[in-house]
Amino acid sequence: MNHLPRCALALMLGLLAGAAVAGQLSRDIAAKETAAAIEAPGAPANVTPLPPGTKVERDIKYGPDDRNLLDVVSPGPVSGSARPVLVFVHGGAFVGGDKQMPGKPYYDNVMMAAIADGFVGVNMTYRLAPGSPWPAGAEDVGAAVRWVADNIAARGGDPARIYLMGHSSGAVHVATYLAHREFQGPHGDLLAGAILISGFYDLTSMELTDQRRAYFGSDASTYKDRSSLDGLIASRTPLLVLRAETEPEVFAQQFDELRDRLCASPRGCVQTGVLPQHRHANAVQSIDGRGSALFRQLVAFVNGGKSPEPVEKTDRAKP
Repeated sequence: MNHLPRCALALMLGLLAGAAVAGQLSRDIAAKETAAAIEAPGAPANVTPLPPGTKVERDIKYGPDDRNLLDVVSPGPVSGSARPVLVFVHGGAFVGGDKQMPGKPYYDNVMMAAIADGFVGVNMTYRLAPGSPWPAGAEDVGAAVRWVADNIAARGGDPARIYLMGHSSGAVHVATYLAHREFQGPHGDLLAGAILISGFYDLTSMELTDQRRAYFGSDASTYKDRSSLDGLIASRTPLLVLRAETEPEVFAQQFDELRDRLCASPRGCVQTGVLPQHRHANAVQSIDGRGSALFRQLVAFVNGGKSPEPVEKTDRAKP
């Protein structure tokens, strides 16, 4: 991969620091570790400045817990047609992670790509295990979606076109929210579509690590009810299901199981894909707009078109 010189990269990132009303992200994204993070394998090769006038709002409360926070990137003065909304739910093995990594571009890169491609971007974080076990993550996703539905129109977003995207454990929380109506509220899931990236959906067909048990508990008799597989099959929300080409085996197996069960169900097949030459973490870390494989899939999904990179059942790549 060709990299920008550190001096050019530092200058570019410096342009991003400063006032949100000028369309620039907080100084955290321009911290000294950022250049090294961006030059890591699979990380964004370029960080594109936000469009002029872009507004960035940090740490908006959507619920009572200290971690019930979200960031919004919107087009500043609202004019023209309302934009679709992309809400991103980060991973972290249920016990860690955050919507923003100080000194690194993640996961601001998701919001930056979203606003550049005509969305309003939202990043959320949520309660973590072991202090907040199942179903805290899905409850928080539901609360954040309801906040977005109630508040995004004033920020140029279309509450009828909310797309919810989760990665890894974030995908599990999104899937649980979709599959269990009790977390959705009286008006349903409020989504135009959902994107599941490298999640797992059937707890009964996999081994649970200590981190997973910290969230789901150690009583295996509860695992079927706490899985999302059956509920995803019953759901009618449009789905895009993705995984990285090089994944730990459990994610490849769970992707195959969900895809095959959906295709065999009355609901039928949904759009799926494998992100070529990506590993588990950099499937999202590599997002830098339509140049990334994931965002090309996402934009096609939102626009109602066929995936630009349709992938049939493949041999699983070993990590």
